[in-house]
Parts: sequence; C-alpha cells; structure tokens
Amino acid sequence: MISKTTIDQVYETARLEEVIGDFVQLKKSGSNFKGLSPFSDERTPSFMVSPVKQIWKDFSSGKGGNVVAFLMEHEHFTYPEAIKYLAKKYNIEIEETEQTDEQKEQANERESMFLVSEYASKYFIETLWESEPGKAIGLSYFKERGFSDDTIKKFGLGYNPNEWEAFTKTALENGYQLEFLEKTGLSIVKEQTQGERKKFDRFKGRVMFPIHSMSGRVLGFGGRILTNEKKAAKYLNSPESDIYHKSKVLYGIYYAKQAIAKEDNCFLVEGYTDVIQMHQRGIENVVSSSGTALTPEQIRLINRLTKNITVLFDGDAAGLRASLRGIDLILEQGMNVKVCSFPEGEDPDSFAKNNAYEDVVLYLEENAKDFIQFKTSLLAEEAANDPIKRADTVRDIVNSISKIPDQIQKEIYIQECAKIMQISEEVLYNTLAQIGKKGVADANKKLKQEQKAFQVVKNEQATEKVDVLYELERKIIEMLLLYGDQKQEFEDLVLKENEEGDLILAPEIVEAKVYEKVYLDLQEDEIELTNESFRTIYYKLIEGLNENEDFSINTFLAELNQDIMQEVSSILMEEERYILHDWERKDIYPKDKKNGIAQLVGETILTLRCNLIKNRIAHLQKDTEENRSEEHKEVVEEIMNYLQLNKLLNAKLNRVLS
Repeated sequence: MISKTTIDQVYETARLEEVIGDFVQLKKSGSNFKGLSPFSDERTPSFMVSPVKQIWKDFSSGKGGNVVAFLMEHEHFTYPEAIKYLAKKYNIEIEETEQTDEQKEQANERESMFLVSEYASKYFIETLWESEPGKAIGLSYFKERGFSDDTIKKFGLGYNPNEWEAFTKTALENGYQLEFLEKTGLSIVKEQTQGERKKFDRFKGRVMFPIHSMSGRVLGFGGRILTNEKKAAKYLNSPESDIYHKSKVLYGIYYAKQAIAKEDNCFLVEGYTDVIQMHQRGIENVVSSSGTALTPEQIRLINRLTKNITVLFDGDAAGLRASLRGIDLILEQGMNVKVCSFPEGEDPDSFAKNNAYEDVVLYLEENAKDFIQFKTSLLAEEAANDPIKRADTVRDIVNSISKIPDQIQKEIYIQECAKIMQISEEVLYNTLAQIGKKGVADANKKLKQEQKAFQVVKNEQATEKVDVLYELERKIIEMLLLYGDQKQEFEDLVLKENEEGDLILAPEIVEAKVYEKVYLDLQEDEIELTNESFRTIYYKLIEGLNENEDFSINTFLAELNQDIMQEVSSILMEEERYILHDWERKDIYPKDKKNGIAQLVGETILTLRCNLIKNRIAHLQKDTEENRSEEHKEVVEEIMNYLQLNKLLNAKLNRVLS
C-alpha cells in the first residue's frame, strides 16, 4: 500500500501538461493547451489541458479528470500503477510491499496478464545476461548485430532457453497462474489423454524483443529463432490478447515519443532491429509496425505526436510496392508523408550500422521525397513506353490524392502530378471528380442498404426541454469548484414591509466566502440538491472547504471516484470548450466571469429560489383543483404570497413576468 504522504507528493510534483505531452502533441492555446483526442478519431482538436486547474477534458468522448485519471483511462493503469508511474517519472521514492500470492490472485484478469508479461520480460533479460546459454547464444547474436550493452539493456532484449518448458516451469514455481501464462501466449497448453495437460514455452530457443505501450508497459513479445529449423517461423509474435492488439501497437513508441514530438517527424521502418539500430546511431524518432501491414490505429498513434511521417523502405522493389498501400492510409488520416528508400541491398538497420550519424541524417534529408514525387518516379519507370500502363499509373496517383482531406493540398498535388506526368491539370481534375462521385455513390448505396435493413418508424419528437433545475445545481457546483474559498461582498435580500405596508426586498451587504454564502442560503431555504451526483460533490466540497484553509482542487479530485471525477472535470473545463472555438479571432470577446463572482452567486441562488417557488405554486394550484374544502381559501392565500415573492425576486433579476 502506498502512503498518503507519497501520493500527496506525487500530485504536488506531477505537471499535467508534461505527463499528457508524452502521449499527445499539445499546442499552447492561451493559458491552456489543446490537441487531438487520444480517445477518438478526429482532425479538429477537442482535447483541452488546463495547467492552472490541473484538469484535462476530452470534449469528443466526454472523458476528463486529473493526471492520474488520464493514465488510468489512456494506459488502463490501476490507481496504484498510475501513482508508481508518476513517482518514477519525477524521481519520487515510493514505499511498496511485495505482493503476496493472495494479492496476485485478487488482481483482475487484465492486471494479472500485465504482471505475467512484466515477469516474463525480467526472466528473459536475466537469462540473457546471467545464464551460460544466454550469454553464448543470445548475447552473441545481439553483439553480432552491432548492439552495445547499453542498447541491449535499454530495449530490454532477452533470451528464452532452448528447452520445452524452462520459462513456464519457473513462472509456475514463482506463483504465476497457468491461466494467464496461456492467455498472454507465453505458454502453450495442450490437452493429453486421460486429462493430462502438456505445457511448453511458445518462444523456446529465441532471442526476445519486448513490445511496450506508450507508457512503457510490456504488452507482448517478438521472438527470433536462431537455429535453421525449416518448420519454425523466423520471427514469432505474441498472439492477440486482452492487453496486446498488434494493429494498435508500434514497436519502439515508448522510446521514440519524446523525440517524435521534439523533431515533429516520425520515421517509420519495418522491423525491430531497424528501430534499435537507428536509435543506437542517434536517430531516436523511429518506430516500426513490427512486420504487420500498417493500420489506421497505428497511424493515429503517431498523429497524436506529429503530423509528419517519413516512411523508410528497404532497397528491394517488392518491399516498395507493398509499402505504397500504407501511404494511402497515412494520407487518409490527413498527415504529411515523405518516402525515402535506401540503396539496393541496404535497409535502415544495415545503413545505420555502417554509416556515421551525420551521414545517415544527410542521406535522409537529401533522399526523402514527397510521396507524389516518389510514387510518380517509381510507377513512371515501370510504365515508360506503355500508354496503358502510363494511364493506370496516373489513375493510381490521382486515387492517392483523392484520399487527402485538405482541398488546398489536393490542388497542389494535382499540379505537381501534371508536371511530372506531362498531362493536363483539367484531365486530372476530371479524374479526381469521378473518383469523388464514385465514393459518394458508394456511400449512398451503403446508406440505402442500411436504411432498408433497419426500417425505423419515424415519430415526431417534441423539442427537448432544458432541465432548469439540473443546470442551476450544476452552476452551484461550478461556483464552489472555481471560487469556493474566495471572499466576496454579497448583497443579501431581506423581506421587509415598507411604510405603505407593502412587502419589499431590502438589500444588506455582507462579507463571506463563496462556499459559506451558498451553504447558508441553501440551509435557510431548506434546499437540497436533487441530482445525486451533484449532491455528493456538494457535500464533499463544503466539507473540504470548511475543514482546510489551503483547500486544493487537485487534492479534492484525488479522493473522487472516476464517474464523479468526469462530471467535475466537465464542469471545471466548461469555459475551455468555448476557447476551442477561438472567439477572439472572430472579434468576439466573452466576458470574464471572475469580474462578477458575487453577482454570479447571488443571481444563481435567486434563480434557484424562483424556480422552486414556481414549482411550489404549480403544486398548490393542482391542490386547489382537487380540493374544494375549507382549506381551499388558505391554499389560495399561500399561492398569492408566493406569487408576490416571485414577482419581487424576478424584479431583482430584472425579469418581467407576464
């Protein structure tokens, strides 16, 4: 269990924008930061980070919270794991007791799979450095590849012995369950006759490459065999599991994320050793799709950090053709893509190994071509003297251009293609229009099929009414969160009779903290918030503000559960939603609420009173319709009193009642 002192130190030290900046490319927006949502596919930023409030809000998915909530949402950490991650990032010492077998059993399934993967990574590393087979076979292989000790240790490279159940047996002896060894794919279990189960290692006799998430958690492994067994695959990856989805993972992203954001460019290569060798050479903004075809999810992972991708191809023609398909996917995501191929017989691994840092950088700068130049030169060579192939090449290139969402970029690429292929722009625009029409026609056809499959009877629905009470209660929580401990001069209204005997609201000036004013007014009117979430937040806030002189929103948030935290973050970041619209650029300058806190509090309480009076009047009127007894006259008098009070309150709010 982690001590409260340590947790408080983590919250005080961690900077929200720094932590989130490791996962999302953030840009300054006034006093806040904004970026693309890491939880949904979008091209316009709706993700806001407030360093002042230490709160983030994703307006596209509705998620939000503090620094720990982000790690729990994005990396699926448990609360203790998020604290440990932040403690490690900010070099904070953290006391931690070793997990007992009972605690391991109590961990949920997903967490158990992570524990097993972390253990496996340590086992493979230990075997590589400390066992004789590990040093003789595994370490020798990595040294032959040109990897230094520091590089091998940094990437957590390891070795699994060439024995049927070396790892599985050791893991079971250390209290890890076979169920999770099997679910992570580290062990293979086969049923035998008479109910026996045969257990053996998936990665028997392989050097191991751990695959990390963006935050550094071990998700799975890649293993390379070192013998010449014809039946065995050269490279073997962990199977798909609850924690490892190869289409959503990029090898090396954990080590590359900061360099990608800093350089504002990401080099995309094919294999594990390409990443490691480039990294060792000093080019750290490099990741790999790990031998799988590039996916939209992988591209979006890069898109959080930069808009620019440079795809590095091996020198062989087959590899070039296969990788061209990935370029269209990158363009569809609205990203800028360049392409660089190495001399024949070379790949990023060998080229980085055999050349100095300056030479590699210079080569990449001089040979990285815009995708249109690269594609036209590659396809034009093949179609040199064949008009039909040439026409197919033009169509292929225009099809790629059609994927680009930005109209200006499309036009520039059409002009570029016209020059290189020596064809009129008009013809290219017509082809582009035909592709666009076909896309629209296909989409309409699909829509009609869906409508036919799901015939829904349309009922005219009345316009949804605004829930006034909900909005007012939400406003009360907002005021307490933003200004609860601020001292203000309030104008209290006291009901009195004037000389003529009429009821009037006489003003009295009182000084109080916002939370005191709100609490006393609601107590006086015996008002309790009706929304359960707001009621919970309200009492927690009043208690926190009353008991702590140095009340901190950050500390307050740390004690909330995830559902309530999302509600609180939505309230706190309400104004940031409108910053996204950039009103000032349109010469619209919204009024700063800080200029009239006392007025805001007073008007909100008055409006809440008016709303409750209105509901009370409606209730009493219903009673008069149903009850014609002697009490009828008293009820009518009560209604008249409420109407008069309602009129006075609305006059104070400058509202005219019909």
